[in-house]
Amino acid sequence: MGPSSQELLARLPESFRYSEALNYISERQFRRLKDDGSITALSRGLYRRSDWLGDDNLIEIAAKAPGATLCLRSALGRHDLIDDIPAEIDVAIPRGAWTPETAAPVRWRHFDPDTFDLGRESLDTGGGRDIGLYSAERSIIDAFRMRHLEGADLANEALKGWLRRGGQPSELLGLARMFPRTLTSLRETLEILL
Repeated sequence: MGPSSQELLARLPESFRYSEALNYISERQFRRLKDDGSITALSRGLYRRSDWLGDDNLIEIAAKAPGATLCLRSALGRHDLIDDIPAEIDVAIPRGAWTPETAAPVRWRHFDPDTFDLGRESLDTGGGRDIGLYSAERSIIDAFRMRHLEGADLANEALKGWLRRGGQPSELLGLARMFPRTLTSLRETLEILL
């Protein structure tokens, strides 16, 4: 008798593509795990172990768009700078990059490749994959930069929350210098709040 489902699952990473699974188990064993519910499909060709509890949406986004970075409302929410829970996940990719289809509710944002990596950190999704996350400072700058789409209230709320937590305006303004069109409005709002 062959290995049990638990033994086969132990060989697999938390999330994986079908082709990656075949590095650890046979196609027949894969089908057996899928049929008995030990693995779950996240999207076409992307799976996770059923015993893993994590954010399936972030796993899918990270797998389909390796440079993807949480931005705007999603990043501000992760940094606890806003109270609302966005209906869609705001994800930035470099302008000109391919926009993948996802089952996850994603609002794709296309950012300038020259400034894309500024303030970009890495967030472990827990499924063996990482996704980018903009720092609190970069997220505030983006909220000011895109206030014509997102509304000025979002930017102001995030900035107020960041200042209450002890954020240093000099750090924020230092990064904002890389976004010249945003610098003036950000500086004026800081002067009002301080």
